[in-house]
Formats: sequence, C-alpha cells, structure tokens
Amino acid sequence: MSDAVEQARAAAAAAQAAAEEARRLADEAARRAEELAAALQQAADTAEPAAPSADPAEREPEPTSGTGTEPPGSTATPDTAPADTPPSAPAPSAPAPSGPLGPEAVAAVRAGYALEGTALELGALVNGAPLPDVPVRIPLAMLNRHGLVAGATGTGKTRTLQVLAEQIAAAGVPVFAADVKGDLSGLAEAGQPDDKLLARTAGIGQRWEGLASQAEFWSLGGQGVGVPIRATVSGFGPLLLSKVLGLNETQESSLGLVFHHAERAGLPLVDLADLRAVLTFLVSDAGKAELAELGGLSKQTAGVILRELVTFADKGADRFFGAPEVDTQVFLRTAADGRGTVNLLEVPGVQDQPEVFSTFLMWLLADLFNELPEVGDTDKPKLVFFFDEAHLLFSGASHDFTEQVVRTVRLIRSKGVGIVFVTQTPKDLPDDVLAQLGSRVQHQLRAHTPDDAKALRATVSTFPTSDYDLAEVLTSLATGEAIVTVMDERGAPTPVAWTRLRAPQGSMAPLPSSVLEARVASSPLLATYGTAVDPESAREILAARMEAAAAEAAAAQAQAEAEQEAARAAAAAAKEAAAQARRDERERAAAQAEVERTQREFERAERAATARRSRSSTRTRTRRVTDDPLADLLGPGIGGAIAKEVVRGIFSTLRRRR
Repeated sequence: MSDAVEQARAAAAAAQAAAEEARRLADEAARRAEELAAALQQAADTAEPAAPSADPAEREPEPTSGTGTEPPGSTATPDTAPADTPPSAPAPSAPAPSGPLGPEAVAAVRAGYALEGTALELGALVNGAPLPDVPVRIPLAMLNRHGLVAGATGTGKTRTLQVLAEQIAAAGVPVFAADVKGDLSGLAEAGQPDDKLLARTAGIGQRWEGLASQAEFWSLGGQGVGVPIRATVSGFGPLLLSKVLGLNETQESSLGLVFHHAERAGLPLVDLADLRAVLTFLVSDAGKAELAELGGLSKQTAGVILRELVTFADKGADRFFGAPEVDTQVFLRTAADGRGTVNLLEVPGVQDQPEVFSTFLMWLLADLFNELPEVGDTDKPKLVFFFDEAHLLFSGASHDFTEQVVRTVRLIRSKGVGIVFVTQTPKDLPDDVLAQLGSRVQHQLRAHTPDDAKALRATVSTFPTSDYDLAEVLTSLATGEAIVTVMDERGAPTPVAWTRLRAPQGSMAPLPSSVLEARVASSPLLATYGTAVDPESAREILAARMEAAAAEAAAAQAQAEAEQEAARAAAAAAKEAAAQARRDERERAAAQAEVERTQREFERAERAATARRSRSSTRTRTRRVTDDPLADLLGPGIGGAIAKEVVRGIFSTLRRRR
C-alpha cells in the first residue's frame, strides 16, 4: 500500500513539474511573440534598413539539439527591408530567437574563464550556437581540488575523460585512469581527421591535429593484456577487504583482529590462501588461545569470512592478490620529452566484479596517500586520478569505508593528487565527497521516471545561480555538450557555462589487440611485475609450525606411551611381587601353623608320656624311664629318630622362606 502511495505521490510531483514547465514555456512563447511584434512594428515605422550580417554563418546558425535559441552575434533587432522597398513588398522576416544568455551573461562567462596561468581547454560556450571567442577552461593548478564528470550513458563522458587526460599529460602531469570499456586505449595513437570532426572542431575554434599520448597499459592481476597490478592482502587491509566481501560490522571488526594478530605474530598475508590459513589456525585448538586476550574469534564468524573468501576466490579475484606488489610510484613517471604518462588500467570484467574493481582503485589511492609527501598547493598536480564508474565504489559501502574515502579525498589534495570521479549522476556520490569537488562537467541527464526527475532536481540545486533554466538545459544537451563550472585561479567558482567540448586528439577507436600486446611486451615494467612470485608467508609459516607441533606432539605421545608402558610393567611387577608376598605369607603362616600343631602334638605326647611315667612309677613293675614320649610310644630307637627329623624339617623350611 505504501509503495502505491509513494508512486502516486511521485507521479503527482512529476505531473506538477511538467505543468510548471508547460506554463514556463507558454510564458516564454508569449514573451517572444511580444518581442517579435514590437520588432515588426519598429521595422514598419523606420525607413532605414538594418545592416546585414557580414558572416553568412551568423545568418544561418548551426543547429543545436532542441535548444531553440539564437546563434551568437544575433541581436533583438530583426533584419528589415531596404528603405526603397515598395509598400507592396512582403513583410520582413522574423529575427532568429536569442540564446539563453544575454550579452552581460556572455561577458561574465568570458571574463570568468579568462585565466592567466596554464589551463586545460574544455571547449567553447554555447549560446544558441558555439561562441569560439568565449572559451571554457579549467586551471591546471586547480585539478588537485578534484572534479566530477557526470552524465547519462552515451552522452560523451568517456571522450571528456580522454580530452582531459590528453591535455593533462601534455602539461607534464601523469594520469591514471581505468579503461572500463576499452575505449581509451586509442589515445596512444594519433587520431585521424574526417569532415565531421573538422567541422565540429572548427565550430568551437579548436585547431585540431592528431596527437598520440605516452601510455602504459595495466591489468588487475594479469586479467587482461596489460602489465599485472597486484597487491598483498596485508597491504590491501581489512577495511577494504571487508567492503569487497560484504561483511557486516561484527565480521569486519573480527577481520581487523585477524590482521592485527597476523602482523603482531610475524605472519605475512600475501594472498588469500594466507588469510584462510590464519583464520583456520585461530579457530583451531592450537591457535584459539592466541586471541584469548583480545576477545577471541568465534567459529561462526570465522566460518562466514572463510565462505566469503572462497566465493571471492572462485570468481577469480585471488589473482589480484599476491607478489610482487606494485609500487605506486611507477604511476608518477614522465616520458623523456617531459610529457606525463597516461596509465590505463584494463578492467574487462568490471561488470562481473564491480566491487573488486572500485575497491582496488581505492586501495591505489590510499597507498598513494600513505607514500607521497606533503606538498601543499602547487602550480600543477603530481598525478590526476580518474575514478570511472565511481558509483560502484559506494554501492553497499559501510559507514567506516565511506569515512575513509571522504578522508582520503579531503587530504590527498595536499599530496598533489587530483581525483576526478566519473559517474552517471551526482547522487551516486556521498554528500561529503561531492562537497570536496571543485570542478564539474555535467553531461545530459534524462528524466524518464519519477526517480530520474527527482535526481534532476537534486542536480540542478547543486549548481551556482545562473541565467539558465538548468532543468531544461540538462535534459536537452547534445552528445559532447555539458554544463561546466570550475574553480578559477583564486579558488572561486566560475560562471555556469553551457559548453561544447573539444574533440580528443588521439584516436577514439580502441587499439588493435596486436598493437596493444606489442606495446605491453615492450614495456620495461613487465620484467618487474609480469611474473607472480610466492614468497614464504603466513601459510607456509603456519604449515611449518603445525608440522613442528605435530612432530612434538607425536614425540610427546610416544614418550607418554613409553611411560605408560613402563608404568604398566612396574604395576604388573608390583602386583606380582605383592602376590608373591601374599603367597609367601600364606606359606609362612601355614608353616607356623604346622610348627604350632607339631609343637602341640609334641607337648601333648610329652604330657601323655609324663602321665604314663607317673603312673608307671606307682606300678610294681619297673620300667625304663625315658625323656622321649615317642620312644615310649614307638620304641626307644625309632621314636627318637622320627622326632629329630620332624623338628629339623620344620625349622629348615622356615629358614629357607625367610
């Protein structure tokens, strides 16, 4: 329901805007009709003919796309018939309509872009037709105040980028630009003239000649023809990587913790395999204690990051990370003749990996910011960086990431680096970024939907006050035309100028693949960055550490098993000794019992013998008295012998067992 209400409101707003536009056009038509009637009345009242224009081109202006405005040099006074025209002569023709700017506004534009120092020629003012005598320029020294080239698809943004890059390089300033569609490579060859091109350049006062620029061709990780650009995972950093992986704030902070530990533990993160190895180690039993004092890393968070890394690598992004890492100072080179080098980054798969492309460019900027010294404001920048498809950089970006971009854009100016964002509408960039952009080249915008109309109104509101109806002009610009406002040499904004832009001097067609490959093969940088290397890094260090730990664990286990076996043997021996002791004790007890029994038997026999001797003493028959009862029982000889043997055997057994 809310969507339907919002759509209805948007449609009503669009209808209201259309009605207001219709009323404005009607008022404009009425005003022009009144002017025409007054001019006709003046022509009828005067007998003096108006002086004809000396230039036929002024009488027959070059047509423009849907402006309905008068060519330069025309006046509000129409051409009139000569004084001797008979009364029956036809009425004089109506004057051509005037342009959107009056003479004073044109003079203000001329003065606003009359620069003294080195400047880039953007084109000529359009006021119904181009005015070659009113050039539109941008000071070279103001490029480090950054800029924006915006416009709908097919309106000429790429050619504007090429015009700027060629002139910046010709002024001795290196350029870095992403060649998203492969259209910029032609600037390395001189352009070829044709009638249409020469007619256009002549109309804006451009003395055109074909001219090639010094170019170096790069590719992300070798995915393309150019010299490979690689970055280590450590150099890329957790914040940019989190943006690429689409992590939330919790996962982003956990990834930062992993990077912190890797740096502290001396684990270089060169490629994605190194990062996966560190993550796996930190959630293992062997590694979880290493992050305990920092809060630890949950297995769930590590699992999410690992899955995103695997998906990221499967798309081919792992080739972007590795060694050798490019030294961003190579982008600051100039040619032997003093011209700056145009570094073109080939990104043929940007539609498949837009986040990787945009974030990688942001890494290059961040690295330049960290490496370059402070220089302040200079006569010309040290490097101009064109950030094409800039909307991809901020799509789904976290607050921290956006803050980092804003901080880099704000501060890198003092390092002598200028940034030009290239995108479709200004609303693609955060307000804090737009606020840092000093120069704007706005190509045609389209307003076919309520959202488009809203974006158009927002864009119009960001321009300085001018005599243009920007809502109308921005939707009627022809290809190769733009609304321009820049910073002048004093840092003040120049007047808003409807500009027909210059044509590039390099070829507007891509280089043939054979020519491009030959240029890359002859690059001196190919020997340094052409072949990937695999230095010892976190993966190898952790693998060696795990192998050593496994060997130590195996040795410890073997020692523990040996100790356990010795303990078991000692326990068995002790058990056997205890059993033997118990057996010996039982035998001693049995022997003792046997001795005691024998002793009792002996005592009993002795008592019996004593009793018998006592009884025999009373008898009349005299017997032989003996001390041995057994002798009495068994006889004197046999009894004594048996008793001796029994006692000897018992006591010898006891002696042996002791």
